[in-house]
Amino acid sequence: MKIKSKILVTGSNGQLGKELREFSSLHTGLEFVFLSREDLPIHQLELVRNYFNTVKPAYCINCAAYTAVDKAESEKDLAFLINGEAVGVLAAICKEHNTKFIHISTDYVFNGEAAYPYTENFPTDPINVYGASKLEGDNQAMQLNPDSIIIRTSWVYSSFGKNFVKTMMKLMSEKDEVKVIKDQLGSPTNAADLAETIFNIIGLCHLQIYDWTPGIYNFSNEGIISWYDFAKAIKEITNSPCVIKPISTKEYPTSAKRPAYSVLDKTKIQQTFGVKLKKWEDSLSTCISNMKD
Repeated sequence: MKIKSKILVTGSNGQLGKELREFSSLHTGLEFVFLSREDLPIHQLELVRNYFNTVKPAYCINCAAYTAVDKAESEKDLAFLINGEAVGVLAAICKEHNTKFIHISTDYVFNGEAAYPYTENFPTDPINVYGASKLEGDNQAMQLNPDSIIIRTSWVYSSFGKNFVKTMMKLMSEKDEVKVIKDQLGSPTNAADLAETIFNIIGLCHLQIYDWTPGIYNFSNEGIISWYDFAKAIKEITNSPCVIKPISTKEYPTSAKRPAYSVLDKTKIQQTFGVKLKKWEDSLSTCISNMKD
């Protein structure tokens, strides 16, 4: 009897972790272990090492992250512990155990001043603590485990957890008017599409259809929009009578600065692993439909 390869998913209570759990039922040839931050604090070296000694996963998908962008400005040490040091710990232990490591990162490693989509080798220059802490994790992962795959993504939403789509739907059901920023551009990412892509990469590499090719990759849905455009699409799909009013970033000050431009070039992941990208409009409609169901 062939032993199933184990896939360990850390940070399983987040948006992506829950989407990965949804997709796991489709992959009967693999065994999954889903752990929340409470189940496995990834910054505790010996605890992680002992767990790997017991479970011996073939793959590890790290979804654990400190994601409170504004709060990170006043909790820098905690943000760097979870997003930086802990990622290095996990990457190093994956190398010790010959476990293939996939880590999820962010567009916030860039400063948002570009005029065209960011490629993976574009110089990083984060403008807030969250982005700096995630960049530290990227750097530690590649330094301590050069066999890692890092996937940078942007504007993630899901039918699970807290996100822009769910916030907008709630506000539109409660208010007659909602103000949304129009001068920040990016590409939304349905976490379900990212989960499917991760599983496809693992599955195709596991079957040796594609080679495991370490490095940094960008992923999001296709299209370039503003948060205002995003909100208008949510309004249309949900048939909300709420008025969406465009405002500038200056009119909505936050503790952490946001990149004005967060569009990622996805050519590399498409060419390396045959990834097919969905249009953001289609993925948004699917997500909202799933929430209604």
